[in-house]
Amino acid sequence: MSVWKRVGDILKSNKEVPVTKESNPLEDTKIGDIVNVDLEEYMVTGKVVYYDQGYAPHRFAYYLQNGKHISCLLVEKGRTYECFICEFVEGSLDDPSDVPTMIDIGSDITYRLEHNRTDRVRVEGQTDFRSGDELLIWRYLGGGDKYFFLQWQDGKYVALEGTLTPAGLIKFLSASGGPSPV
Repeated sequence: MSVWKRVGDILKSNKEVPVTKESNPLEDTKIGDIVNVDLEEYMVTGKVVYYDQGYAPHRFAYYLQNGKHISCLLVEKGRTYECFICEFVEGSLDDPSDVPTMIDIGSDITYRLEHNRTDRVRVEGQTDFRSGDELLIWRYLGGGDKYFFLQWQDGKYVALEGTLTPAGLIKFLSASGGPSPV
């Protein structure tokens, strides 16, 4: 073996292996994946990614189906992840300027407006929204771990009542293979 071949082999062995980005199931879950929440399994049938123009996504909504029942997993990205298991609520409003600061939906809980914002969305699968358009979002806080979300896009409202759920209680199973730990 020549000296040059040995030197070449040494140089090749010292090359850094490119680092692959570790997958985060709270952000990277895809249509067809399985989500397990509180011992109940759901299939992801839709995904909404919320972002500000030019910035990384900061909120994700997964439409979850178990039989004929459809729920929603909202994931808000901040210093930590806040996860909400939500149920769709029927109702209507005519104009986004008519959104109240307090909502009483008939239960013992009164929701108070915590904040609102405007985002752009990117959608996949079966959702209630169009991709690339702006979406108005209102987040209300109720008692304990209860939250209410109101979303509006081009004349259509979607209302969700949800419970704050620790991210550690949500398990993801990729459709392409093994489990994805949180």
